[in-house]
Amino acid sequence: MKSIKYLLVGFVFGIVLTKSEAVSWYRIYEMFQFQSFHMYGIIMTAVATGLVGIKLIKFFKLKSSKGEIIVIAEKEKGSFRYWIGGLFFGLGWALVGACPGPIFILIGAGFYPVILVLIGALFGTFVYGIFKDNLPH
Repeated sequence: MKSIKYLLVGFVFGIVLTKSEAVSWYRIYEMFQFQSFHMYGIIMTAVATGLVGIKLIKFFKLKSSKGEIIVIAEKEKGSFRYWIGGLFFGLGWALVGACPGPIFILIGAGFYPVILVLIGALFGTFVYGIFKDNLPH
């Protein structure tokens, strides 16, 4: 019964991304070609919302659903690995036109060829799991 709230949040997330056209391959193509501000506006809104949310959580010392105070770790030093990870994420996003959230939304909307993208994402995650202990973290 507790899982229903997560399912509802997922549905709302899917509706918002669909209505904002964030799952549109054409919008993603425009973004990577620097032809439109649309996706950058969505991303900047998400970053601003996250920033305000984090500040509110820290300021009011909000508690989790289990009643524990939410502790957000400070940002660690060294960004090389984040640049590499972001590069791989961005290349994958540019090549297939979808990041992880929209993959499921597109499948749910009936774009079944995206199942191949999902299989590729799962395979990539599996390969990372095999090699993660040998990678510089």
